[in-house]
Amino acid sequence: MKADVKKRALFNWSGGKDSAFALWKILAQNNYTIDCLLTSVNDKFDRISMHGVRRRLLEQQVSSIGIPLEVISIPEETTMDTYNTLMAEKMKSFRENGITHSIFGDIFLEDLKTYREQQLAKVGMKAVFPIWKTDTREVVTQFIKSGFKAVVVSANARLLDKSFAGRLIDQHFLNDLPANVDPCGENGEFHSFVYDGPIFKKPVKFELGETVLKEYKTNSNLDNAFWYRDLK
Repeated sequence: MKADVKKRALFNWSGGKDSAFALWKILAQNNYTIDCLLTSVNDKFDRISMHGVRRRLLEQQVSSIGIPLEVISIPEETTMDTYNTLMAEKMKSFRENGITHSIFGDIFLEDLKTYREQQLAKVGMKAVFPIWKTDTREVVTQFIKSGFKAVVVSANARLLDKSFAGRLIDQHFLNDLPANVDPCGENGEFHSFVYDGPIFKKPVKFELGETVLKEYKTNSNLDNAFWYRDLK
């Protein structure tokens, strides 16, 4: 009998807890060969987009996991059209090299899922969502119980106060979250950096730095200010 051939895939890596949990789940399924972890990096600050984590820590994180890193540089001031063009070029190069699937850690944002599927279809690739529609409290609870360790690196200032930036994600953290904040921060309420867990060979060492408030120009006054805790 012919052995099953694994599908070749890339994993969209943010460095945060949902991403780490989804990678752990997809590796356990053993249906895919993960060629690389793909991360968007702000080319002005050399940090992970939205999360604000230094590239040096990203590289240590990926080195501990043991899967090659691919970085796509995103300009500080960019439009959605520019972003789509950059991603399409990157995905096309992956597809030409035999990678057929792109894996994400999304949980329940239907419009985002549809967007990803449509963009990938343009270059002949398929999207995979290993933790899709899993209850978010179950996700974060399993994440903690499985031995993953993560620290909050950014928090929506409209929903969370300054003290949440830099906190460890544990049961005490979950207990302190306001009722209108998703336990996984799936609506963008907070972002994290995972520094240890079952997919790591060794913990990533870092120190907590200062907390700063950053505001962004948007078309509305919602979700345009975030507390960022620097990791050094």
